[in-house]
Amino acid sequence: MKTLQTTVFLFAFVPLVNSAPPIQEESLQFSEYDTDVTMGSLMQQDYEMQSKDIRKDGTNVSLETSLRLQGDDSELGAAPTKDTNLPTCLLCVCLSGSVYCEETDIEAVPPLPKETAYLYARFNKIKRIAVADFADITTLRRIDFSGNRIEEIEDGAFSKLLLLEELSLAENRLLKLPVLPPKLTTFNANQNRIKSRGIKANAFKKLTNLAYLYLGHNALESVPLNLPESLRILHLQYNNITTITDDTFCKSNNTHYIRTRMDEIRMEGNPILLAKHVNAFSCLRMLPVGTYY
Repeated sequence: MKTLQTTVFLFAFVPLVNSAPPIQEESLQFSEYDTDVTMGSLMQQDYEMQSKDIRKDGTNVSLETSLRLQGDDSELGAAPTKDTNLPTCLLCVCLSGSVYCEETDIEAVPPLPKETAYLYARFNKIKRIAVADFADITTLRRIDFSGNRIEEIEDGAFSKLLLLEELSLAENRLLKLPVLPPKLTTFNANQNRIKSRGIKANAFKKLTNLAYLYLGHNALESVPLNLPESLRILHLQYNNITTITDDTFCKSNNTHYIRTRMDEIRMEGNPILLAKHVNAFSCLRMLPVGTYY
């Protein structure tokens, strides 16, 4: 009787592993007017990190539950967006010293992390800025409140912001300007309701770094006084300016004076005929944009 022998062959499969190059991390770059970050993914990452850290009775609390615990008595199925009772960095997006809080329907300046350097709070429903809003945030360098409903800014609201360089209050309802911080390089108050009496005589005199001043589409009857030598761009278009003097931009007692830094003055849309005031522009390298005849 023959014995049936079965030979078993064992094959060792050795996977070929190609050494892949390491993933290169791409840094997110933000500009002043380009803040369309993928909010959903960033918010979701923030939520996931929050939910991992929250524990209750020894068990992980769900994201929905953690949001309810941090807000007020909201309903179980309420969506977290547009809820102004959420902590700032859940309602908004906080990234490396920047807070993006745009189109969130907030009605007041939210509490900010103390290291905040850049605040973008455009297109909300903010009506008032108080001294307490920035009392402890001395690191701010840029603030953008464009497209809100701001009517009032308390005296001294920006007094402690000694590092602030850029401030935008465009498209609001201001009747007068607040006291501005000393290191501003850019100030934008286009499209408000500001009249000349709402700007103090020395509002800009001590702003020796101010290079860009935007006051277009307001109700000014005259050019602001004591404009600093540092100015490069001045926008005054579509106001109610009816007259200017030889000292508005130049110095009537100094015929050799030249404003070397001024590159652009816009005055179109004002009820003034600039050709009647040629001596007012004798110190400028370029004539203002506006009506001459």
